[in-house]
Amino acid sequence: MISFAAIGIAAFLVSGLTMYSGFGLGTLLLPVFALFFPVETAVAATAVVHGANNVFKVSLVGKHADMGLVLKFGLPAILAAFAGAAALGVMAHLGTVAVYSIGPKEAVITPLKLVMGLLMFIFALFELLPRLKQLKFSKDYLFLGGLLSGFFGGLSGHQGALRSAFLAKVGISAQAFVGTNAMIGFMVDAARIATYTYIFVMAGTAASIGREQAPLVLTGIICAFAGVLIGKRYLHKITMNTVQTITGILLLAVAIALGAGLI
Repeated sequence: MISFAAIGIAAFLVSGLTMYSGFGLGTLLLPVFALFFPVETAVAATAVVHGANNVFKVSLVGKHADMGLVLKFGLPAILAAFAGAAALGVMAHLGTVAVYSIGPKEAVITPLKLVMGLLMFIFALFELLPRLKQLKFSKDYLFLGGLLSGFFGGLSGHQGALRSAFLAKVGISAQAFVGTNAMIGFMVDAARIATYTYIFVMAGTAASIGREQAPLVLTGIICAFAGVLIGKRYLHKITMNTVQTITGILLLAVAIALGAGLI
């Protein structure tokens, strides 16, 4: 029951806020899933919830998307997402770096956990440091932004923060920003879910989402949908500064625990 409550609450609270920030759901859900699943399975489970949520958001706000930006930013992001997801599949089979015990707890450090911990630490800085919170890029770098956000989206699910930093600079309306973000996020999720399915499910590895994980994933999807509906109506006045701070603190804590092999 603890796992259902944690995933459901996280999905519900954050999904509404992503309507306005363009990021946050995958950032927060990944460490929550990682508490209950192997990290590679957590990435795949987060991708499914994130993808379903983006489909729902596209149905609500996709008509406002700037299709020119979707093509310029989204196409390189899709290609890079395939590469990032494939890299995750390779890293999931690299073995163990170290094993140690803390009381009854056996900690296992793997290359994947180290990389994921480092990525979470870096993206936590984007949520906590004022200069990185306000980081924006010129529209001349849209192609590069698509490659970077797509690759990290495929590898760890952390795509939205970088994508928002690039898109926020191009001078589009708030509605277009939300719609474009949702459309590109959906495209990247489709690419990485397809890759995860091939690598994990078709290959029959431990990272596949089976009967044990499916109810938790479904809980995350339903709660995320509810959060979007509530957030679209009521939460537009909440500042993202508080949300970013909470998310960043959680990411730092999980990054340290993951890199140390404790989860």
